Amino acid sequence: MRIVIQRVTQAAVEIEGSTKGKIGPGLLLLAGFTDDDTEEDLKWMAGKVAALRIFSDAEGKMNLSIKDVEGEALVISQFTLYASTKKGNRPSYTNAAPPVVSIPLYERFVKLMEEALGKPVQTGEFGADMQVSLLNDGPVTIVMDTKQKDLF
Repeated sequence: MRIVIQRVTQAAVEIEGSTKGKIGPGLLLLAGFTDDDTEEDLKWMAGKVAALRIFSDAEGKMNLSIKDVEGEALVISQFTLYASTKKGNRPSYTNAAPPVVSIPLYERFVKLMEEALGKPVQTGEFGADMQVSLLNDGPVTIVMDTKQKDLF
């Protein structure tokens, strides 16, 4: 599982002109999955994201988690996170899990995030043409991958 975490003051996702999900201060999470992602990977990522201390405390230091600040989360599926640009100029997405695999992984990750945060999270719609808007706060943007846990 690969994820892009963006600290935001607001974010929203629209599908065919209608708002599907919208949050205030919190995290926009772009999540991609591979065939070999496991329940352990999903749990690790949800726990890590919920505990990341990337929100400012009273002294302006990044010491608080999304849970500490009672922030919101918007989770968007994004298979393009597994784009390979190694050969040619047209990205290949063969490393991304097909929908039959990634939809259950995405849905399970959303549930685990809700459990970790103790409240519902907003989502996009898997496979839809989505327009995502955000106001990045900081900017703070972090990329994590369960296949490289030693780096995080």
